[in-house]
Amino acid sequence: MTSSSTPGLARFNAADDGAARTALLGVCASTTWAGALLARRPYPDARTLLAASDAAVAALDEKDLAEAMSAHPPIGRPADGDDRSAREQRGMADAPADLLAEMLGLNLAYQEKFGHVFLVRASGLTAAELRDAVRRRIANSPDEEREIVRAELAGINRLRLAALVGADTATVSTHVLDTAAGRPAAGIAVALAARTGAGPWRELGTAATDTDGRCARLPPLPADATHARLQFDTEPYLTREPAGGAAFFPEVTAVLAVTAGEHHHLPLLLSPFGYSVYRGS
Repeated sequence: MTSSSTPGLARFNAADDGAARTALLGVCASTTWAGALLARRPYPDARTLLAASDAAVAALDEKDLAEAMSAHPPIGRPADGDDRSAREQRGMADAPADLLAEMLGLNLAYQEKFGHVFLVRASGLTAAELRDAVRRRIANSPDEEREIVRAELAGINRLRLAALVGADTATVSTHVLDTAAGRPAAGIAVALAARTGAGPWRELGTAATDTDGRCARLPPLPADATHARLQFDTEPYLTREPAGGAAFFPEVTAVLAVTAGEHHHLPLLLSPFGYSVYRGS
C-alpha cells in the first residue's frame, strides 16, 4: 500500500489559518465545512482529509447546504472566468442546441421546485447523462433531494480536495486463480465501476484476464471515488472447463472501499464449487 501523503497536503497542513481557510472556501463555500476541516489539521494523509470532509458534509444543516450551493453555477452555464466549473461541466461543452435548451428548462423547473441550483458531480458525465440526472431527480421529494444533494456535495468536495493537495487517484487490479485446476484463469472479462458515497455507479471499463490470470488494464478511478465494484463474468470460463455443464456462479461481484492515492489489489479464487476474494498486495 502506498502512502497517500503528498507535498500538497504538507503545504496545506503548514499554511496559516487564513491561507488554509481561503483554500478550503475555494473548494466549498460552506464556512461551517471549512471550519470543521481547519480544526482537524494537521492531516497525516489524504485519506484522513477526505474522510474528514465527508463527516463535515454529513453534519451540515439546511443553512450550511444553501451556503455551499450558492457558489455552484447551473449545469451548462458556468460563470465567465470560472474555469474549474467549466472543466467539471465539460460534458456540456459540445452538447447540441436542443439539449442545451432542454437543460435550461429543466434547471429552471428544478430551481422553482426545490429553491436552489441543481447540484451534481458533473465530472466525467456526458451532456445526456447530466440531462437524465435532472430529469430523474426532479421527481424527488424535497427531503429525498436534500440527501442526494448532500451526497453530491461530498463527492464534489472530495474531487476538489484531492486536486488541492495533489492526491493521486485510486487504482484497482485483480487476478483470478482456478483453485480446482490449480492454475491461473485466463479470458475472464472483468468490468470496473465506481461510485461516490451512496451515489450511482459509474461504469469505467472492461478488461480480461491474461494467461497469468491477471487483469492489469483496468482504468484508474475518479478522484472522488469512495467505492469500486469488480464484476467477473465467470460463466464462459466455468462452462468450458472439464467440470462442464451450467455454471453455478455465472457472475461474481465484489465491492470494496477505496482511498485516493492508494492501489487496491483484489484477487479472486474461483472453482465450480465456490469462490472467495481477499485484499492482496
